[in-house]
Amino acid sequence: MGTDAHVFLSDVARGLAPRADQMVDVVLQHLLGELPEVWKYEDIAAQAPVGLSEHVAASLDFLERGLDMTEVRTPPGAIEFACLLAEHGVPISQLLRVNRLVHASLLDQFNAEIARAAGSQELINAATVTLSAMAFEYVDRTSEQTVAAYQRARDRWLQRRLLVINEAGTRIGTTLDTTRTAQELADVGADHLADLVTVDLLSSALQEEGTYPVDGPATLRRIAQAVSDVSPDPAVGTGQTHTYPDGSEPARVLATGQPLRLRITADIPTWLATSADNELALRTMGLRSILLVPLWARGSPLGLAQFARSHMADPFDDDELLLAQEIASRAAVNIDNARRYTQERSTALTLQRSLLPQAVPEKSAVETASRYLPSGSRAGVGGDWFDVIPLSGARVALVVGDVIGHGLHAAATMGRLRTAVRTLADIDLTPDELLTHLDDVVIRMQGEEERGTDEISATCLYAVYDPVSRTCSLASAGHLPPAVVTPPTPDDDASASGAVGFPELPIGPPLGLGGLPFETAQFELPPGSRLVLFTDGLVQSRSRDVETALALLRDVLARAPASLEETCDELLSALLPSRPADDVALLVARTGVLDADHVATWDLPSDPAVVSKARFHASDQLAAWGLEELAFTTELVVSELVTNAIRYGKSPIQLRMILQSALTCEVSDASSTAPHLRRARVFDEGGRGLLLVAQLTEHWGTRHNREGKVIWAEQLIPASPDGISSALV
Repeated sequence: MGTDAHVFLSDVARGLAPRADQMVDVVLQHLLGELPEVWKYEDIAAQAPVGLSEHVAASLDFLERGLDMTEVRTPPGAIEFACLLAEHGVPISQLLRVNRLVHASLLDQFNAEIARAAGSQELINAATVTLSAMAFEYVDRTSEQTVAAYQRARDRWLQRRLLVINEAGTRIGTTLDTTRTAQELADVGADHLADLVTVDLLSSALQEEGTYPVDGPATLRRIAQAVSDVSPDPAVGTGQTHTYPDGSEPARVLATGQPLRLRITADIPTWLATSADNELALRTMGLRSILLVPLWARGSPLGLAQFARSHMADPFDDDELLLAQEIASRAAVNIDNARRYTQERSTALTLQRSLLPQAVPEKSAVETASRYLPSGSRAGVGGDWFDVIPLSGARVALVVGDVIGHGLHAAATMGRLRTAVRTLADIDLTPDELLTHLDDVVIRMQGEEERGTDEISATCLYAVYDPVSRTCSLASAGHLPPAVVTPPTPDDDASASGAVGFPELPIGPPLGLGGLPFETAQFELPPGSRLVLFTDGLVQSRSRDVETALALLRDVLARAPASLEETCDELLSALLPSRPADDVALLVARTGVLDADHVATWDLPSDPAVVSKARFHASDQLAAWGLEELAFTTELVVSELVTNAIRYGKSPIQLRMILQSALTCEVSDASSTAPHLRRARVFDEGGRGLLLVAQLTEHWGTRHNREGKVIWAEQLIPASPDGISSALV
């Protein structure tokens, strides 16, 4: 009977062969009713009849020829159908269900034909049992092959997805520039996912420190877009702003942070066509499917990325939505990092520029030019600074320093140190003493810092130039020495350039170490010499060592023009052809000499009787300078200062008057005891001298040196007489 059943089944299959197409239609209708969600993909819907037709033909052939089960091979169309399901992310359970439904429908049709064609119930039963056994084994074998094909296709798709994600991680976020990061996102999307990609950022995200959930229509700015090779230009330029209406799909995506997949079946949405030209371009493109993916980072909305496909490509599926979301999420973090970096850099740069000197003192002992360049790297703005500080006795202090680190903290620390230097300079400390006190300031600042923060450290170079003696005194706390350019001598050739060198300077430890000494070096400068102070950002580079950079700096200075501004420009051009990797502070100063006619000096004996003589010398000198209107105040100041020096100081005593932008009277003695203001009582006979000096003059103070001290008082000149403007030569 078994042989008869096989022969009978072969005859049934032969009889059904002409009606194979009808059998296919029956199965398709059954599948459409049971699994409508599978057929929403057009390529799957197109492949299903092909695969099913091949499958029916293979089943009929298997029964008609009575093939051995080892010879069963799943038709190529069915394998392709399984691969499409895998590529669209349809779960494998759906594939298995399709297989079961197909075989169940075919089995029903075979059984109906068996019941019609069999002549006896015995043959029907035998044929049914034989067909069922063969069908189950056939289903098992073909399902095994389709599942294997599905898994291979799925693995390939996942591998491609992983490659795209890895590529996105490499290509997106290469810089801390917001616009470039957004463009990198658009480029990756156009290369792997869509025909058109646009990136819009909230205006608030570009302008404010923080962003908040969107309430109502929000203004967005299109900052990036990209198209695939087959798509036309969307005719919408970047930089334009727009809004999405309340209740529109993009507004919901922005507000909820949930992505959305849309299919465009008829008219283009009004929120998508931002202009008539844009609508025409989108119609020409044949827009078919859109992914709206929010750009959220750290719980706040930043903007929206749109991925669009034309009618030439399949609509987006769920897996592609997940892929777009993964890429956009990574890009959003990079965009937020770039945004925060830009905001912090801008804030730090604004803070730093506000802390740097805005103008140099007029009629100073030196002529100066300066430059400050912020870092061009991801490290951010640093703590480099420079300063020009007028001192008593027509002297001037030149400062350059560098706080270790970058960002707002470094800029704020720089401001605190610059203020400390100015305060210490105001009490006329020598360079080594000033750096010692500044070292203590840094150590105290370190103690105020929270645990876990970077330790504060800095370098500083402090120089004092005296135009009367033409001496430069300087000390370094871990900072490079300045370059000194001396002018050619009269005996040199007319075309000869000045000599360039670096003075022998004992370099002390950086600020913040404590307990280590600083030393002051002193040397004389010819008139018209140039001092070039700079931070290490000017000479440090990965492409060359410091010695090579210093040699290049020496060559540039040797041929630099007389203009200090041009000297700064040439130094930056030669040493920094591209954006600097670190902050750069540059200060170039040309030294002047105070004309001998503007300085008067008298040695005085330690005798109270000499006070009147000192007043006479001062009055005589004022007459020579044409400043008789200052005689009363000056005689009073000289009288008080000389009297104090004789009464409380030690010999030798010296009176010096300096005429520059102001009139300065100085009295020096060998005592280190400093005078101070005190409140005189009603019947006290003394104690009012320095109070009078302080009230009648613009500034007064004391500075100490190794020989003793100098008490000085400075008066403003009411009107500049002839010759004062040429005091410096």
